[in-house]
Amino acid sequence: MKPLRVLQFAWVWGCILLGCPVSAADDSSHTRRLATLAELRRMLPRSPAWEAWLERSGELPPDFDALPGVAELPDPLRFQDGRPVRSRAQWQQRRAELLRLFQHYVLGTVPPAPGNVRVAESRERVEDGVRVREVTLAFGPAHRARLHLEVILPPGRGPFPVFLTQDNHRRWALVAVSRGYVGAVYAGADSRDDTGAWAEIWPGYDWSKLTRRAWAAGRCVDYLLTLPEVDGRRIALTGHSRNGKAALMAAALDERIAAVISSSSGAGGACTWRLFSEPQFGEGIELITRLAPDWFHPRLRFFVGREDKLPVDQHQLIACVAPRPVLLSTALNDDVESVWAIEQTRRAALPVFALLGAREHLNLRYRPGEHATRAGDIEAYVDWLDWKFGRAWRPVADAPIYPTYEDWQRASGERIRPRDFPRRGVDDVLRSADGRAVTNAADWAAVRADLRRRLEWLLGEAPPTARDPGGRYGAESRANAVLLQRADPPARVVKESLNFGNYLAGDLYYPTNVAGTERRLPVFVWLHPISVSNGYMAGYFRNEAPHLALTRSGYAVFAFDQIGHGGRLEEAGEFYRRYPRWSLLGKTVADTRAAVEVLRGHPRADPEQIYLLGYGTGAMAALVAGALDERVAGVLAVNGLMPLRLDTRERGTGGVARWAQWLPLLPRLGAFVGAEAHIPCDWHEVMALLAPRPLLVITPGVDYQSRFEDLRRAVDAARPAFALLGAPQNLVFQRTEDYHHFNPELIWCLCGVETIP
Repeated sequence: MKPLRVLQFAWVWGCILLGCPVSAADDSSHTRRLATLAELRRMLPRSPAWEAWLERSGELPPDFDALPGVAELPDPLRFQDGRPVRSRAQWQQRRAELLRLFQHYVLGTVPPAPGNVRVAESRERVEDGVRVREVTLAFGPAHRARLHLEVILPPGRGPFPVFLTQDNHRRWALVAVSRGYVGAVYAGADSRDDTGAWAEIWPGYDWSKLTRRAWAAGRCVDYLLTLPEVDGRRIALTGHSRNGKAALMAAALDERIAAVISSSSGAGGACTWRLFSEPQFGEGIELITRLAPDWFHPRLRFFVGREDKLPVDQHQLIACVAPRPVLLSTALNDDVESVWAIEQTRRAALPVFALLGAREHLNLRYRPGEHATRAGDIEAYVDWLDWKFGRAWRPVADAPIYPTYEDWQRASGERIRPRDFPRRGVDDVLRSADGRAVTNAADWAAVRADLRRRLEWLLGEAPPTARDPGGRYGAESRANAVLLQRADPPARVVKESLNFGNYLAGDLYYPTNVAGTERRLPVFVWLHPISVSNGYMAGYFRNEAPHLALTRSGYAVFAFDQIGHGGRLEEAGEFYRRYPRWSLLGKTVADTRAAVEVLRGHPRADPEQIYLLGYGTGAMAALVAGALDERVAGVLAVNGLMPLRLDTRERGTGGVARWAQWLPLLPRLGAFVGAEAHIPCDWHEVMALLAPRPLLVITPGVDYQSRFEDLRRAVDAARPAFALLGAPQNLVFQRTEDYHHFNPELIWCLCGVETIP
């Protein structure tokens, strides 16, 4: 199937399979909530546990029309009613408000401390100079609740600081014991969990599994504070992955925990739901609440695709730990996390630590590799505790990887005055600079040249380079491919690794039945969204990854990591020092054009059928690269677009600040925050530059990052250019009945029915 037919096929089958979104005609809150629940049930994969909870509870989603939408990370120093927090006393009130909200929407409610913890069983042994005491704690109504705790006491009288962790991290505690800490290990992990029965003991509370495990840490503290060997002012709690999530919960709920280390805790831990969900190929609300339905409260699932409506987010949970020390630790290519999301989380929580005079107590630590930890990591965790507990001077550098808007401003020295640029709207592009209507191809050429000039200014000043035919030297190593989970292609798929452009690694995938023939295939260049840890191979994705599904359907697909992602994560950190007047999006566009260059000479690729497929920020790169490179046969842009001149803070999408100040893809946009009408080039103009080549734009019905009517206006504004050039049918706009993610069904819409024989 030729990709032009792909566009037509997508339009037809999009109408059949995906339909139109439901809108509630009735103004009543109850009717809207019923309609939202019906919509969620249609959009989301089945979750039997959630469905059972809905039947039991009879609960409906919130009235999302009545909830404020906050696309950016909500300010922890602002009460729910909008009042600012200006003092420590006000922060204590705000903290209590945040914890109530977290218990309602995310954690579930927890009982108060029982106040009656006692030792039901105890036995002690000596091993290599340390005392190992195993106790069973009893507490709660009639002392029915039980919790196993192992306490490993180093030699000496103490008092010693405490390294408290969960059962499967016992060997972490052994490292700490060797460094003069009391090791305390409790049964609050998958390997041993004593908290499961507590739901029946406290039936009046709707706490989740991770919340119960977090609350269990407090019962350990109850006991530890009775021991003369324990320094009660220096009790640290640690945890990795899901235990890292629980550790943050515990420290927020119990102020006696003096320090917390959250190791690779991911979404629902050190990564906020807003910045590490399906649009970022992250372990977001939908996946977690379906595959691990008891980790968080079922109410959280209502917010799939509407993360902006969630009244709280994880940076605020971390803020609730302030002013106590917090270490956020992750691996650079850990697929449960995102370095960029963690850095944004830390930046958003820091003002609370600063208000409390403890800015230096919220720290970052990165390690190479993937999710697993090593002995050296745990030694470094103890180093950090030594620093925070005053035992040694071992500060953490807190060096973020991702550049900031301020970094670009310092490096570039640019001072852009928006009013120097004319006001423009989202209008018909067939107007010359002096306002005359464009009616022929010759006049369009002049308008097109002006549009291109304005687009190139926004991208920044690209450095000089030369074309390169590519080759095998410098292709991605197998070790790196294994790390990024793309070493071995599935059956009937060939993966050919190449080096192209300015010494970049990329992979060409094609069906095995083409190998050894002279057949050339239509080829898609796959441009991924924000996918920090894994690059083009999604860390979390339903069903088969897009590039593999396309290959199985008979196409060739070329995929590479964009700068700042996957194997090129650290490359972004120094980018604006090296290229102060360019942009990260400009670099991705240049790399995409280099990919087109190498594909045109490859024996498996049809040089006349090179298409760009982009999702999210990848859709932005696909549009721009296609607009600037006539060798691109067509573009498929999936989700993530919002007309820049309409993308104001008032729209609730986060505004153009997200592409300049949150993630500085186009830092020159930062000068236009509040003056969006002066942005020199917008998406409808970029679309027009693609005419008459095929362009498919897909957008979901539920997407707080874009407004459907605004995007439709932009697409309609580009249509006259396609009509002028005799190809009105080549601009296709499709709205799906879905939320913002790369729906697996979209692959089949894009691919049609052809499969690998």
